[in-house]
Amino acid sequence: MASKITIVGAGSVGATIAFTLSQESYVSKIVLIDILKDKAEGEATDIAQGTAFRNPVKIYSGDYEDAAGSDIVIITSGVARKAGQSRIDLAQINVNIMKSIAPELKKYAPDALYIIVANPVDIMTYAFIKFSGIPENRVIGSGTVLDTARLRYGLSDILKIGQKNIHAFVFGEHGDTSFIPWSIANIACIPIDEYETFEKGNTPEFNGVNREEVLNYVHKSGAEIIKRKGATFYGVTIAVKEIVEKLLADSDSAATVSTLFHGEYGIDNVCLSCIAIVGPDGVKGRVEVKLTEEEMVQLNASAASLKHVIDNLQMEL
Repeated sequence: MASKITIVGAGSVGATIAFTLSQESYVSKIVLIDILKDKAEGEATDIAQGTAFRNPVKIYSGDYEDAAGSDIVIITSGVARKAGQSRIDLAQINVNIMKSIAPELKKYAPDALYIIVANPVDIMTYAFIKFSGIPENRVIGSGTVLDTARLRYGLSDILKIGQKNIHAFVFGEHGDTSFIPWSIANIACIPIDEYETFEKGNTPEFNGVNREEVLNYVHKSGAEIIKRKGATFYGVTIAVKEIVEKLLADSDSAATVSTLFHGEYGIDNVCLSCIAIVGPDGVKGRVEVKLTEEEMVQLNASAASLKHVIDNLQMEL
Protein backbone atom coordinates (compact mmCIF):
# COMPACT_ATOMS: atom_id res chain seq x y z
CA MET A 1 0.00 0.00 0.00
CA ALA A 2 1.44 3.38 -1.03
CA SER A 3 2.04 6.01 1.64
CA LYS A 4 1.19 9.62 2.33
CA ILE A 5 4.17 11.80 3.19
CA THR A 6 4.05 15.38 4.45
CA ILE A 7 7.10 17.62 4.15
CA VAL A 8 7.24 20.74 6.30
CA GLY A 9 9.53 23.27 4.63
CA ALA A 10 9.61 23.86 0.87
CA GLY A 11 13.15 25.21 0.63
CA SER A 12 15.92 23.52 -1.33
CA VAL A 13 16.08 20.48 0.96
CA GLY A 14 12.32 20.00 1.35
CA ALA A 15 11.60 20.46 -2.35
CA THR A 16 14.40 18.10 -3.39
CA ILE A 17 13.11 15.46 -0.98
CA ALA A 18 9.62 15.92 -2.40
CA PHE A 19 10.85 15.56 -5.98
CA THR A 20 12.91 12.47 -5.18
CA LEU A 21 10.06 10.75 -3.35
CA SER A 22 7.63 11.69 -6.13
CA GLN A 23 9.45 9.22 -8.37
CA GLU A 24 8.95 6.29 -6.00
CA SER A 25 6.02 3.89 -6.38
CA TYR A 26 5.65 3.46 -2.61
CA VAL A 27 4.44 7.07 -2.33
CA SER A 28 0.84 7.99 -3.27
CA LYS A 29 0.51 11.48 -1.76
CA ILE A 30 2.98 14.25 -0.95
CA VAL A 31 1.95 17.41 0.89
CA LEU A 32 4.27 20.43 1.01
CA ILE A 33 3.74 22.89 3.88
CA ASP A 34 5.61 26.17 4.18
CA ILE A 35 4.98 29.59 5.71
CA LEU A 36 5.68 30.89 2.19
CA LYS A 37 2.53 29.47 0.65
CA ASP A 38 3.27 30.58 -2.92
CA LYS A 39 6.67 28.89 -2.74
CA ALA A 40 5.11 25.63 -1.55
CA GLU A 41 2.44 25.77 -4.24
CA GLY A 42 4.98 26.51 -6.95
CA GLU A 43 7.23 23.65 -5.89
CA ALA A 44 4.30 21.23 -5.63
CA THR A 45 3.03 22.15 -9.10
CA ASP A 46 6.47 21.92 -10.68
CA ILE A 47 7.10 18.49 -9.13
CA ALA A 48 3.61 17.22 -9.99
CA GLN A 49 4.12 18.09 -13.64
CA GLY A 50 7.17 15.84 -13.68
CA THR A 51 5.23 12.73 -12.69
CA ALA A 52 3.39 12.12 -15.96
CA PHE A 53 5.24 8.89 -16.70
CA ARG A 54 4.73 7.07 -13.41
CA ASN A 55 1.67 5.66 -11.68
CA PRO A 56 -0.64 8.41 -10.44
CA VAL A 57 0.57 10.33 -7.40
CA LYS A 58 -1.02 13.37 -5.77
CA ILE A 59 1.33 16.26 -4.91
CA TYR A 60 -0.05 19.47 -3.45
CA SER A 61 0.67 22.29 -1.04
CA GLY A 62 -1.37 22.75 2.09
CA ASP A 63 -1.62 23.74 5.73
CA TYR A 64 -1.06 21.71 8.88
CA GLU A 65 -4.52 20.16 8.72
CA ASP A 66 -3.51 18.61 5.38
CA ALA A 67 -0.96 16.50 7.26
CA ALA A 68 -3.84 14.41 8.65
CA GLY A 69 -3.47 10.75 7.77
CA SER A 70 0.25 11.01 6.98
CA ASP A 71 2.33 7.89 7.39
CA ILE A 72 5.53 9.94 7.60
CA VAL A 73 6.12 13.64 8.30
CA ILE A 74 9.51 15.09 7.34
CA ILE A 75 10.50 18.38 8.96
CA THR A 76 13.06 20.52 7.12
CA SER A 77 11.86 23.95 8.30
CA GLY A 78 14.36 26.38 9.68
CA VAL A 79 16.83 29.08 8.83
CA ALA A 80 19.43 27.78 6.40
CA ARG A 81 23.02 27.40 7.44
CA LYS A 82 25.26 30.07 5.91
CA ALA A 83 28.92 29.83 4.90
CA GLY A 84 31.13 29.97 7.99
CA GLN A 85 28.20 29.29 10.32
CA SER A 86 28.12 26.15 12.44
CA ARG A 87 24.96 24.11 12.88
CA ILE A 88 24.94 25.01 16.55
CA ASP A 89 24.79 28.73 15.70
CA LEU A 90 21.35 28.03 14.30
CA ALA A 91 20.06 26.37 17.44
CA GLN A 92 17.92 29.00 19.19
CA ILE A 93 16.40 30.40 16.00
CA ASN A 94 15.35 26.99 14.74
CA VAL A 95 14.23 25.74 18.14
CA ASN A 96 11.82 28.70 18.23
CA ILE A 97 10.48 27.66 14.83
CA MET A 98 10.05 24.10 16.10
CA LYS A 99 8.00 25.39 19.04
CA SER A 100 5.36 26.63 16.61
CA ILE A 101 5.47 23.59 14.30
CA ALA A 102 5.36 20.71 16.80
CA PRO A 103 1.96 21.29 18.46
CA GLU A 104 0.25 21.80 15.09
CA LEU A 105 1.61 18.55 13.71
CA LYS A 106 0.69 16.66 16.88
CA LYS A 107 -2.86 17.96 16.50
CA TYR A 108 -3.34 16.72 12.94
CA ALA A 109 -0.89 13.82 12.54
CA PRO A 110 -0.51 12.23 15.98
CA ASP A 111 0.11 8.74 14.62
CA ALA A 112 2.73 9.54 11.97
CA LEU A 113 6.40 8.63 12.05
CA TYR A 114 8.54 11.77 12.11
CA ILE A 115 11.89 12.40 10.44
CA ILE A 116 13.66 15.54 11.64
CA VAL A 117 16.09 17.01 9.10
CA ALA A 118 16.28 20.68 10.16
CA ASN A 119 19.62 21.69 11.67
CA PRO A 120 21.11 21.42 14.19
CA VAL A 121 19.38 18.09 13.77
CA ASP A 122 20.23 16.48 17.11
CA ILE A 123 18.94 19.48 19.05
CA MET A 124 15.91 19.85 16.79
CA THR A 125 15.07 16.16 17.28
CA TYR A 126 15.29 16.63 21.06
CA ALA A 127 13.16 19.80 20.82
CA PHE A 128 10.47 18.11 18.72
CA ILE A 129 10.15 15.26 21.22
CA LYS A 130 9.81 17.77 24.07
CA PHE A 131 7.43 20.16 22.30
CA SER A 132 5.19 17.65 20.49
CA GLY A 133 4.59 14.89 23.01
CA ILE A 134 4.84 12.38 20.16
CA PRO A 135 6.18 9.04 21.52
CA GLU A 136 9.93 9.19 21.10
CA ASN A 137 10.14 5.87 19.25
CA ARG A 138 8.27 7.61 16.39
CA VAL A 139 10.69 10.55 16.20
CA ILE A 140 13.90 10.03 14.24
CA GLY A 141 16.57 12.59 13.43
CA SER A 142 18.48 12.15 10.16
CA GLY A 143 21.55 12.17 12.41
CA THR A 144 24.80 10.95 10.90
CA VAL A 145 23.26 9.02 8.01
CA LEU A 146 24.62 11.71 5.65
CA ASP A 147 27.98 11.80 7.49
CA THR A 148 28.20 8.01 7.15
CA ALA A 149 27.46 8.29 3.42
CA ARG A 150 30.25 10.86 3.08
CA LEU A 151 32.61 8.58 4.99
CA ARG A 152 31.85 5.60 2.76
CA TYR A 153 32.22 7.70 -0.38
CA GLY A 154 35.59 8.98 0.82
CA LEU A 155 36.85 5.52 1.77
CA SER A 156 35.61 4.11 -1.53
CA ASP A 157 37.66 6.68 -3.40
CA ILE A 158 40.78 5.90 -1.34
CA LEU A 159 40.44 2.11 -1.37
CA LYS A 160 39.05 1.83 -4.92
CA ILE A 161 36.28 -0.48 -3.81
CA GLY A 162 32.50 -0.15 -4.15
CA GLN A 163 30.72 1.70 -1.37
CA LYS A 164 28.40 -1.26 -0.74
CA ASN A 165 31.45 -3.21 0.44
CA ILE A 166 32.22 -0.60 3.11
CA HIS A 167 30.63 -0.96 6.55
CA ALA A 168 31.92 2.01 8.50
CA PHE A 169 29.93 4.57 10.47
CA VAL A 170 29.99 8.05 11.94
CA PHE A 171 28.78 8.35 15.55
CA GLY A 172 27.82 11.28 17.75
CA GLU A 173 26.58 14.70 16.75
CA HIS A 174 25.78 15.58 13.14
CA GLY A 175 28.51 18.19 13.28
CA ASP A 176 31.97 19.03 14.51
CA THR A 177 32.13 16.59 17.45
CA SER A 178 31.20 13.52 15.41
CA PHE A 179 33.79 10.76 15.14
CA ILE A 180 34.51 7.54 13.29
CA PRO A 181 34.66 4.38 15.44
CA TRP A 182 37.39 2.72 13.39
CA SER A 183 37.36 -0.32 15.67
CA ILE A 184 34.09 -1.48 14.08
CA ALA A 185 34.87 -0.44 10.48
CA ASN A 186 34.88 -3.35 8.02
CA ILE A 187 35.74 -3.58 4.33
CA ALA A 188 34.45 -6.61 2.43
CA CYS A 189 33.67 -8.40 5.72
CA ILE A 190 37.13 -7.93 7.30
CA PRO A 191 38.41 -5.24 9.69
CA ILE A 192 39.73 -2.18 7.91
CA ASP A 193 43.26 -2.76 9.28
CA GLU A 194 43.36 -6.17 7.63
CA TYR A 195 41.97 -4.80 4.39
CA GLU A 196 44.64 -2.08 4.31
CA THR A 197 47.28 -4.81 4.65
CA PHE A 198 45.67 -6.69 1.76
CA GLU A 199 45.55 -3.56 -0.38
CA LYS A 200 49.18 -2.68 0.32
CA GLY A 201 50.20 -6.17 -0.79
CA ASN A 202 48.32 -5.85 -4.06
CA THR A 203 48.68 -2.15 -4.89
CA PRO A 204 52.26 -0.90 -4.38
CA GLU A 205 51.28 2.77 -4.64
CA PHE A 206 48.69 2.45 -1.85
CA ASN A 207 49.88 4.24 1.30
CA GLY A 208 47.05 3.36 3.64
CA VAL A 209 44.10 5.34 5.00
CA ASN A 210 45.00 8.62 6.71
CA ARG A 211 42.27 8.51 9.34
CA GLU A 212 42.68 12.10 10.44
CA GLU A 213 42.26 13.29 6.85
CA VAL A 214 39.19 11.10 6.39
CA LEU A 215 37.52 12.52 9.50
CA ASN A 216 38.39 16.04 8.36
CA TYR A 217 36.80 15.25 4.98
CA VAL A 218 33.60 14.14 6.71
CA HIS A 219 33.55 17.23 8.95
CA LYS A 220 34.31 19.77 6.22
CA SER A 221 32.34 18.39 3.26
CA GLY A 222 29.14 20.26 4.03
CA ALA A 223 30.87 23.58 4.57
CA GLU A 224 32.89 23.17 1.36
CA ILE A 225 29.73 22.48 -0.65
CA ILE A 226 27.98 25.49 0.90
CA LYS A 227 30.98 27.68 0.06
CA ARG A 228 30.87 26.60 -3.58
CA LYS A 229 27.13 26.42 -4.34
CA GLY A 230 25.38 28.03 -1.38
CA ALA A 231 23.58 24.99 0.04
CA THR A 232 23.63 21.21 0.33
CA PHE A 233 20.55 19.22 -0.61
CA TYR A 234 21.26 16.22 -2.85
CA GLY A 235 23.23 14.19 -0.32
CA VAL A 236 20.82 14.82 2.56
CA THR A 237 17.89 13.99 0.28
CA ILE A 238 19.29 10.54 -0.45
CA ALA A 239 19.96 10.06 3.27
CA VAL A 240 16.33 10.93 4.06
CA LYS A 241 15.06 8.66 1.27
CA GLU A 242 17.08 5.83 2.84
CA ILE A 243 15.40 6.46 6.21
CA VAL A 244 11.93 6.66 4.61
CA GLU A 245 12.46 3.29 2.93
CA LYS A 246 13.58 1.70 6.19
CA LEU A 247 10.45 2.98 7.95
CA LEU A 248 8.18 1.66 5.20
CA ALA A 249 9.87 -1.75 4.95
CA ASP A 250 8.43 -5.00 6.26
CA SER A 251 11.40 -5.63 8.56
CA ASP A 252 13.83 -3.62 10.65
CA SER A 253 17.19 -2.21 9.55
CA ALA A 254 20.23 -0.58 11.13
CA ALA A 255 20.97 3.12 10.63
CA THR A 256 22.96 5.85 12.36
CA VAL A 257 19.92 8.03 13.05
CA SER A 258 19.61 10.48 15.93
CA THR A 259 17.49 9.18 18.80
CA LEU A 260 16.96 10.00 22.46
CA PHE A 261 19.38 8.13 24.75
CA HIS A 262 18.35 6.57 28.05
CA GLY A 263 21.58 5.36 29.60
CA GLU A 264 23.14 3.69 26.56
CA TYR A 265 26.92 4.10 26.76
CA GLY A 266 26.26 5.99 30.01
CA ILE A 267 24.51 8.81 28.10
CA ASP A 268 21.07 10.15 29.03
CA ASN A 269 18.54 12.78 27.90
CA VAL A 270 20.18 13.89 24.66
CA CYS A 271 19.71 12.93 21.01
CA LEU A 272 22.69 11.76 18.97
CA SER A 273 23.66 8.95 16.62
CA CYS A 274 24.97 5.46 17.05
CA ILE A 275 23.64 2.30 15.39
CA ALA A 276 19.89 2.18 15.92
CA ILE A 277 17.38 -0.41 14.77
CA VAL A 278 14.49 1.23 12.90
CA GLY A 279 11.53 -0.04 10.94
CA PRO A 280 7.76 0.24 10.47
CA ASP A 281 7.24 0.86 14.19
CA GLY A 282 9.92 3.53 14.37
CA VAL A 283 12.91 3.09 16.66
CA LYS A 284 13.20 -0.34 18.26
CA GLY A 285 16.38 0.47 20.17
CA ARG A 286 20.10 1.19 19.97
CA VAL A 287 22.80 -1.45 19.42
CA GLU A 288 25.57 -0.87 21.94
CA VAL A 289 28.46 -2.16 19.86
CA LYS A 290 31.68 -2.44 21.81
CA LEU A 291 33.81 0.69 21.45
CA THR A 292 37.39 1.33 22.47
CA GLU A 293 38.12 3.49 25.48
CA GLU A 294 39.12 6.37 23.20
CA GLU A 295 35.92 6.03 21.19
CA MET A 296 33.85 6.05 24.37
CA VAL A 297 35.53 9.32 25.36
CA GLN A 298 34.69 10.78 21.96
CA LEU A 299 31.05 9.70 22.13
CA ASN A 300 30.62 11.13 25.61
CA ALA A 301 32.34 14.36 24.56
CA SER A 302 29.89 14.69 21.66
CA ALA A 303 26.95 14.16 24.02
CA ALA A 304 28.35 16.67 26.50
CA SER A 305 28.76 19.27 23.75
CA LEU A 306 25.12 18.91 22.73
CA LYS A 307 23.92 18.99 26.34
CA HIS A 308 25.83 22.22 26.88
CA VAL A 309 23.96 23.83 23.98
CA ILE A 310 20.59 22.51 25.19
CA ASP A 311 21.27 23.84 28.69
CA ASN A 312 21.76 27.32 27.25
CA LEU A 313 18.63 27.35 25.08
CA GLN A 314 15.16 28.60 25.92
CA MET A 315 13.31 25.29 25.65
CA GLU A 316 10.03 26.16 27.36
CA LEU A 317 6.81 26.13 25.35
